[in-house]
Amino acid sequence: MDINPDNCIILGINPGSTSTKIALWKGRNTIFSGSVSHSPEELSVFDSVKDQLDYRMQAVEELLAPFESYMKEMCIVMGRGGLLPPVPSGIFPMNDLLSDYLANNKTGEHASNLGGLMAEVMTKKYIQADAYICDPVGVDEFDELARVSGHPEFIRKSFYHPLNHKAVARRHAGIVGKHYEDLNLIIAHMGGGITVGAHRKGRVVDVNNGLDGDGPFTPERAGTIPAGDLARLCFSGRYTHKEIKRMLTGNGGLLAYLGTIDAREVERRILIGDDFAETIYKAMAYQVSKEIGAMFTVLSGEVDGILLTGGLAFSELFVGYIRERIGRLGQIFLYPGEDEMGALLTNSQLILLGKANIIHFDQRFLS
Repeated sequence: MDINPDNCIILGINPGSTSTKIALWKGRNTIFSGSVSHSPEELSVFDSVKDQLDYRMQAVEELLAPFESYMKEMCIVMGRGGLLPPVPSGIFPMNDLLSDYLANNKTGEHASNLGGLMAEVMTKKYIQADAYICDPVGVDEFDELARVSGHPEFIRKSFYHPLNHKAVARRHAGIVGKHYEDLNLIIAHMGGGITVGAHRKGRVVDVNNGLDGDGPFTPERAGTIPAGDLARLCFSGRYTHKEIKRMLTGNGGLLAYLGTIDAREVERRILIGDDFAETIYKAMAYQVSKEIGAMFTVLSGEVDGILLTGGLAFSELFVGYIRERIGRLGQIFLYPGEDEMGALLTNSQLILLGKANIIHFDQRFLS
């Protein structure tokens, strides 16, 4: 792409489970950055994630209305990647096959599926140019041992937060004067979803399935639950398949126990003496700590750092619970929040500089 990276207008779109974040850049300078929150009540009226597309687009376009002149000069729109079949880490131009795959939730439902679809809407409306996604949720770098579940009917899958995992890993490597590919790291992304990954020399060789499979419970997801009890509940006749899925993702975790996904509200209750809220909050930290311990064994104890990131890393209380349990496993580094928007910008710049790992989504990934 023969465009001066310093003059290029770039739009980043990052739909999450409870928010849609956007940013508009000229080169590496931020023109605008904003976020729209989506409450569980607002989202509950939609039968599927793809049904949220128009709702989220309207909210985004309202935020961007004062910047319409910039929108007409965009050269790249980069969306957060969604649930794909196993793919390498890299940048994917949107095409018909990829759009169809994301729109029809062929791997599973998640708000990140909307990232590429929203990017396409913006490019078609304003610039008729390519839209992209990068480091989608389906990035798979697993060791073969990590795929084995315990029964051949079930294969462990790599569904996590690669965009933030990779961005934070590279940021940390730069701070300590190393290359990401030279480090062994354990990274815990702690937000609406929680994923804890073992990064061995630039590859995430194992990570819990933060979508609906295993690992710690989260503000809204159930994580690992007793398999036998789940099987009995599924055949009890009390719930539909859709209702069971909502228990696992969307209505699990803190929301199921305490009626809120807001960690600040949970901490407020703890401060006024709510013992049950404290038990549940500690249990979530306990499960994150257990997963970090598991990844320590994946890396055979050779760990250069434990990185805590995501919204919950802002909480001194929650991080304190974790420190108490993992302090002897290695040095702990805090990267509160997430660097996903920065990662969208960085990947866009790589395209402009001709340094991007461009991967075209085609039939080879569907076999």
